[in-house]
Amino acid sequence: MRKFDLPLFTDIVFYSISAWLVLVGLLRWLRAQSWVCFTAATLLSLALGIILFLILSSRHKRRSLNKKEQELQEKLMLHLALERDERVRATLLEALIADGKDAHCEKDALSVDGVPLIPIFTMQPVSADTVARLLKEYGTENFCIGCNTLSPEAEKLLSSFSRTALQGTEIFELLRRNDKIPDPLICGEIPRKTAKYKLHRAFSKRNAYPFFVSGAGLLIMSLYVFFPVYYLIAGSILLCASILIRTFGYAA
Repeated sequence: MRKFDLPLFTDIVFYSISAWLVLVGLLRWLRAQSWVCFTAATLLSLALGIILFLILSSRHKRRSLNKKEQELQEKLMLHLALERDERVRATLLEALIADGKDAHCEKDALSVDGVPLIPIFTMQPVSADTVARLLKEYGTENFCIGCNTLSPEAEKLLSSFSRTALQGTEIFELLRRNDKIPDPLICGEIPRKTAKYKLHRAFSKRNAYPFFVSGAGLLIMSLYVFFPVYYLIAGSILLCASILIRTFGYAA
């Protein structure tokens, strides 16, 4: 049975409802009849929801992992960062050969179908400086980086020179489908985002601005919609929240 994608569903519902409210306000401002407003807004928001579903569902399929898989991937990435380099190369080599690749060890890297694969598993994203060093070392020769993740600057630099990377999710999928995930894994306690951390983020002073803009926008829209009371209530709540967060919120 296909697993229900709750994040995708909530995204679609949020965007569709937001579009419906904006369209109703716009059509009422244009003096359209009530039935025309609601019918047109409903049809257009449904169409938007379908289009967004088609666009976003493929991304969610590629990236979505259930909770256990996410935890296993995090543990695997931690293991690869803490394991000795030669064992990391051996693990990747076994998985690549099982996957039908022409692979063998070559100094501190692997050769995969004639292209060097350089394992760089670190706790922090691979930096642009590391990519620059590899570009200098390999020159015009093509190469691929195996890593947990790349920093945005490193990813941009790598793509600008037409080089590629196998990042965390791809490494995890490679080892999992070939049953090559090491057992046991070297894994301490994975740091989690606690409720205190999430509360700190939610009530950060920097969030006052979007609350204020959203509240002001709803109050302005209340002048043009058919049922202004909801806009007035929601807008007032958001404005009050922005004031409270700005005054008593956590420093960013």
